[in-house]
Amino acid sequence: MATFVLEIGSEELPARFLAGEEAELAARFTAALQEASVEHGALRTMSTPRRAIVIIEDVNPVQQEREEEVAGPPVRVAFAADGTPTKALEGFARTNGVSVDDVYRITTEKGEYVAVRKRIGGAAVADLLAGICPAVITSLPFGKRMRWGSNTLAYARPLRWIVALLDDAVVPFTVGPVASGRETMGHRIHGHGPFSVAHADDLLAVLEEKGGLTPDAADRRKIIVEGGDAQAAAIGGKVLWRDGLLDEVQGLTEHPVPLLADFDPSYLEVPREVLLTSMESHQKSFGIEAADGSLMPHFLTVLNISPEDMSLVKHGWERVLRARLEDARFFWHADLRDNFDHWLEKLDHVIFIGRLGTMGEKTRRLEALCRWLAGNVARGQVSAEDAARAGRLSKADLVTGMVGEFDTLQGIMGGIYAGRKGESPVVAQALREQYLPAGPDSPVPASLCGALLSMADKADTLVGCFGLGMIPTGAADPNALRRCALGIIRIALEFDLHFDIRQLFARAHELYGDRPWKLAPQEALDKLLDFFAGRVRNYWQNRGEDSLLVDAALGAGVADVCQCGARLAALARFSREAGYAEAVQTFKRVANIVRKQGAAEQLAAAWQADLLQEDAEKALAATLDDLLPRLDSLWEAGDHAAALETLLEVRPVVDAFFDGVMVMCDDAALRANRLAMLNALGTRFARLADFAALQI
Repeated sequence: MATFVLEIGSEELPARFLAGEEAELAARFTAALQEASVEHGALRTMSTPRRAIVIIEDVNPVQQEREEEVAGPPVRVAFAADGTPTKALEGFARTNGVSVDDVYRITTEKGEYVAVRKRIGGAAVADLLAGICPAVITSLPFGKRMRWGSNTLAYARPLRWIVALLDDAVVPFTVGPVASGRETMGHRIHGHGPFSVAHADDLLAVLEEKGGLTPDAADRRKIIVEGGDAQAAAIGGKVLWRDGLLDEVQGLTEHPVPLLADFDPSYLEVPREVLLTSMESHQKSFGIEAADGSLMPHFLTVLNISPEDMSLVKHGWERVLRARLEDARFFWHADLRDNFDHWLEKLDHVIFIGRLGTMGEKTRRLEALCRWLAGNVARGQVSAEDAARAGRLSKADLVTGMVGEFDTLQGIMGGIYAGRKGESPVVAQALREQYLPAGPDSPVPASLCGALLSMADKADTLVGCFGLGMIPTGAADPNALRRCALGIIRIALEFDLHFDIRQLFARAHELYGDRPWKLAPQEALDKLLDFFAGRVRNYWQNRGEDSLLVDAALGAGVADVCQCGARLAALARFSREAGYAEAVQTFKRVANIVRKQGAAEQLAAAWQADLLQEDAEKALAATLDDLLPRLDSLWEAGDHAAALETLLEVRPVVDAFFDGVMVMCDDAALRANRLAMLNALGTRFARLADFAALQI
């Protein structure tokens, strides 16, 4: 068995490309080797800004062989009337590298054909890799590609070298202007190269020992974390690691060297969030926290070299960060001299979205909508005045100097300024949380007032965009409307908020007043409700719920997200009960009859006892007399699981009814009476699930 190694050397790639490149290389090589019937062991990928590496162990140097039956022309075409081979048969045999004597007959559904057995495979894997490598390299997907010089090849950055070795032999191929070989390059400062790699097993050692770099991202991350933690501990602090930034930093280096530096303690007067944003966003550095949770006047950065004069480099980083922090302090003091009234006035000159008016108008709508939510959804758990104030101040920080400089702090700075300028703590926290959740995995607001403000903001955006016909299509969603809908869903479930989403959207639309909408209000609302139902379905399916159960739960209504979730949970539990399939089949029949006949005629809500004739229908009526009040009580109590359990109880009676009674009889009065019983039963269970959506 052999070892294969591929190193793709290029100019520095953006850190965000590396993880995807490694994953694509692993997936594409695995698929290509499987398709080519190449046996191999473990496959590893790793990368630095200047290289991507694939290492495949225990490669069988020879392709797997297998015997395959190849069908040819029909017997009537392969042989003449006198039984002699035709040119068609001779050509078939020649194409497959056998003689006519090796051909035999097979019988298929389409008739009798000739066939041969041939052995395929057995090629040298080095030759196969020479075709696989350039195909994989040129097909790698990147967010952006470029061409350089007179070359037609497009790649993320210009290619500079390629190492391709199967044990000690070069696998020869060419990608654009670069031919594969055995020469690699090291770190630009600590081991430039080129260096010759004698054997595939030697590549990593050459890069580490001669090239002066760390090729594995996990190793670079470990060096950064362990070195940073040690330096922070020496001053009594700990590093505020952030995974996303840590991934980016290790992706920017080949030779990571953590460095602890300082800044003037006077900058600590600026809010912690601002200092950390300045360090992380602009300098790709990490803050240091003391044991009591306060920020310390230090930061940790990561170098890509081991400098001869570390103090000189340290002072350079401190000087650059000082300029950033000085800007932050300037905006902080400038904003503190202003007030919310000034900012709210400026919002009247900031456009929200096209024909949806200004941000000032939006905050007035949010003020009213938050007040409505406090009374109709929170039901007094939040002060209506606090909720309305949070809505009015929600976008004020967009015109502050600090958010103009650090746009990722919108909302956060609003909360900070609200606290400094005497607003209620409830309002200040709501302003901080108004943009949560920012995605499927980000946290939801911690406070109910923040939750109401977030829902109001998202509902206002959804209603306005749908009114203008700005509806997401395919992957295009420039206004993040899917995220808005998901946010409302997650908040409703997290806080167990029971409300009709149609009423929220209708109220939000009403607050826009008269506008030149592209879609009529009712049409826009209908499309928005369909869109929202789709996001609810997507939410549950992404959580691993069975698609049929999700559709059944949604089919009974999606306006109250929490109730829909409770019904889905009860339905999922019921689906694991013995007798579930039989119960579903029975009540699908009930649901289908009620739906079909309800579309053709008005079904009565109650039946007449004096019209009951058959024993089976009398038994059903007696069962319903007891069952329907119980179902109504269980519905009011929200005990959907217990309600579904009654399906097992009533199913035998319903089955007997269908077996012994002609529902669609000729007598109109009898037919209507029997349909009334099914309607009374079906409408109760239709509140729980759409049984017609269940395929059993």
